[in-house]
Amino acid sequence: MKFASTDLERYSRTIILPEVGGTGQEKIFNAKVTVIGAGGLGSPLIIYLAAAGVGKITVIDHDIVDISNLQRQIIHSSKDIGKYKSLNAKSFAHNLNPNVNVKAIKDKISSINAKEIIKESDIIADGSDNFKTRFLVADTCFKLKKILVSAAITRYEGQISTWKNSKILPCFRCLFPNMPQNDFNFSCANNGVLGSLAGFLGSLQATEVIKEILGIGVSLAGFLNIYDLLNNNFRKIKVPKDPKCKFCSNAKN
Repeated sequence: MKFASTDLERYSRTIILPEVGGTGQEKIFNAKVTVIGAGGLGSPLIIYLAAAGVGKITVIDHDIVDISNLQRQIIHSSKDIGKYKSLNAKSFAHNLNPNVNVKAIKDKISSINAKEIIKESDIIADGSDNFKTRFLVADTCFKLKKILVSAAITRYEGQISTWKNSKILPCFRCLFPNMPQNDFNFSCANNGVLGSLAGFLGSLQATEVIKEILGIGVSLAGFLNIYDLLNNNFRKIKVPKDPKCKFCSNAKN
């Protein structure tokens, strides 16, 4: 691929990485990524994916910007209060990098539209804030054989993992077989969250997405990384594949 001079300059710090080069940057240009949620995790995700030059980014979020979001959702500002987060994220990404194609969906992801939305992308990055959406996205990604990079945050703690449909790797349901009854004990609205934690985990998500696009480094598939920023603790847990998993044990890969 022949790069325009402006592209060579814009992405030069990425292209000179030996693991990336021009071939890797072309992979980024051709990648299609869907981001679920344009909030605390979605904000840095969208910023870094757009900055990297990801060819097509689909953002789905039905929520509107509220003043309480601004402490951590850095893609939005005071002048954006009352606007749809997805549309605002599209505008922000376009201003950052006009070469990126961003599709904004201001609907709520549901069992009705999840398949149609997810099937269009290579990789899904889930930054949603409730169990119902996380389980729906994880199940749909598994069925469609899409790579899922999922993260969650509350208070000072966050976790991140990558999930793939594989005969040897665990699925999301191997670790979380049943959906919790409610989100109260994990909700940022009820329990609070350190704003910078969202930036930290969202940036990690963007990094893992780009690694999967490029096929470089060590994947998080099969592992769960847990961060406790208050106590400066980090744990990497190996997630075993459950041979009795009702979701993936009989799946045809």
